[in-house]
Amino acid sequence: MSHADLTLVVPAYNERDNVRPFLDELSRALAGRDERIEVLFVDDGGSDGTWDEVVAVARSWDDGRVVVRGMSFSRNFGKEAAMLAGLEAARGDCLCIIDADLQQPPAVALEMYDLLLASPEYECVAACQRERRQGGPVGALSSAFYRLLGSASGMEVLQDASDFRVFRRCVADAIVSLPEYHRFSKGLFAWVGFRTLPFPYVPEERRAGKSAWGLRGLVSYAWEGIVSFSTAPLHAVLAFGIVCAVLALAMLLVTVVKRVALGVDTPGYATIVTLILFFGGAQLVAIGLVGEYVARTYVQSKRRPVYLVRDSVSSETSDDEPEGGETR
Repeated sequence: MSHADLTLVVPAYNERDNVRPFLDELSRALAGRDERIEVLFVDDGGSDGTWDEVVAVARSWDDGRVVVRGMSFSRNFGKEAAMLAGLEAARGDCLCIIDADLQQPPAVALEMYDLLLASPEYECVAACQRERRQGGPVGALSSAFYRLLGSASGMEVLQDASDFRVFRRCVADAIVSLPEYHRFSKGLFAWVGFRTLPFPYVPEERRAGKSAWGLRGLVSYAWEGIVSFSTAPLHAVLAFGIVCAVLALAMLLVTVVKRVALGVDTPGYATIVTLILFFGGAQLVAIGLVGEYVARTYVQSKRRPVYLVRDSVSSETSDDEPEGGETR
């Protein structure tokens, strides 16, 4: 299959027990359809034998409607790198980013694909969670993040949109052309624009394994998105510094007036110590924030590849030779 109608890009980190069920679900969803489908698993350097399972499935696969391909990273580079690798290697006219854990069912991906084909005025269909499985503070913080990212970056960011989306080749080419080392896909899709149709859906339960995303990881991911697509934190620090300077000047004037006009002494040992500690901490925060942006510039200047491929496999050819890393 030199090309496909639809490529499913499937990042997989420690998803051994979900590889075969994913393909079984896809085969059932394809009943009565005749599209040429490519499934591209990207093993992100996991340790549970995910790559061995992908190789075994690809070499024994006999469903002529679907080509199973896979690539394995030399180490764990992260989901963003896995998505980029999949977009670069995909051969489909349309592409879909979908998780391997079956919380995003292949049948829903095909519904989104049909909707995209029926809507030529759109280039992308993005799945938006109708109701979140994370309850309480985590769900509220996730929703608030999308609003914050949109307002801080000046981009139109779909509320509660995930990486789960189906899009045309032109969108994939635009995403791949962006040279960032620190990548944040939700922001990248918003930045390149293109007309996007929201698709409400409810995620299923994870079929097997444990999610790699905890609260700490989600907070770090959110911070990555804000810093990658906005200089608002720097503006906020500048505004805070101006406010503090104005307040300090006002306090100085009040102290002078009380001393000169009223003869009132202003004992301030505790106040002075408190202010020194407060402004010292604020200065360290400001320096650290500036350092965050400088560090990103430093890493980007090295021009290292986003990922390196250790091995690859395909169900249609002897495509098992190791490949080089990302070379843009």
